[in-house]
Amino acid sequence: METTRNGARILDIGTGTGKQAFAFAKRGYDVTGIDLSEDMPKVANKKNKYENVGFLVADASNLPFKDSSFDVSSVSFALHDMLLSIREKALREMVRVTRREGIIVIVDYALPENSVSRFLIYHFVKLYEGKYYIEFIKSEFEALLVESGIKITEKLPVLFGAGRMLKGIPVHS
Repeated sequence: METTRNGARILDIGTGTGKQAFAFAKRGYDVTGIDLSEDMPKVANKKNKYENVGFLVADASNLPFKDSSFDVSSVSFALHDMLLSIREKALREMVRVTRREGIIVIVDYALPENSVSRFLIYHFVKLYEGKYYIEFIKSEFEALLVESGIKITEKLPVLFGAGRMLKGIPVHS
């Protein structure tokens, strides 16, 4: 893939139908979207109207890319669907494929600070997300990021606190 005017290469993990990848591509970045499901990249490719984005079937826990291949690695609302052991491998792979001065962006579920909102959101989301959500919410997710080699540099609540965006940098050993 040729480098665009912006020059940044972005990996979108768990790309699904490509919505986030298209948003990056629209801004002129070179984007690779991956998904474990064979159907999702097919749908994304059919919707694709950008030359600077491509989609592949790939496993986030065993990425088919060389070390330091991307300026930014992102994953949105996919980690909570993974078993903890797979989640750990996926995070370590994100660190591996992100260049030393790169950025890692993670958006996934969280709970609001307010106890009433916390109770309502937890019980509502668990209805359709199930057991993986429950385990994810109870886990020490930020500690897992640090253990995986991600130094958190910014935290931002999203979706009225039902989610969070974590921005970090890879800490290569």
